[in-house]
Amino acid sequence: MFLACVGALIGWITNILAIKFIFRPLQPIQIPILNIRIQGLIPKRQAELAKSIGQIVESELISMEEILHYFPIDESKQSIISSIKAKIKDIVEKKLPFFIPASFKKLIYEYIEDILEGEAERGLEELAKKMMTQMKGNVKIAQMIEQKINGFKLDKLESLILSIAKKELRHIEILGGILGFFIGLAQGLIVLF
Repeated sequence: MFLACVGALIGWITNILAIKFIFRPLQPIQIPILNIRIQGLIPKRQAELAKSIGQIVESELISMEEILHYFPIDESKQSIISSIKAKIKDIVEKKLPFFIPASFKKLIYEYIEDILEGEAERGLEELAKKMMTQMKGNVKIAQMIEQKINGFKLDKLESLILSIAKKELRHIEILGGILGFFIGLAQGLIVLF
């Protein structure tokens, strides 16, 4: 039983240390005699992880095409057209000289409104398609995620990952203790026999 308890303690402590060494040390430590650099896995490979996560999110989870699919163009069309009409009416009232009669200003506005009724919807659709095409070419989700992750301070990245996987990492620690216990028990039985 003594060997089983020692094995459990060793298994538990080594797993705790292994989890810590995923993140620590944050900055590389040089061991001069052995000529070895030691740094935690996450800090050492932050750029690679950021790039991989960005690519996975863009290719497997959400792409620009999917985001644009939910862009509410049809629902927003009438609202946009109404806003344009209100702005044009405001411009007509403010920018046309004061000596032009109100009835003439109203005719100008109605003429512009008729043109908008016929052309605005088609123009908005063309503009939306053009914007979507440009966004598909210009907005790179993978690069945005990569930049965001690379911008994290290492201690913030560590706390973020730990907050996500806290439960699972705790299970790994406990599993190390359980495996160590059984290995120690097996050693004790071997020594006994």
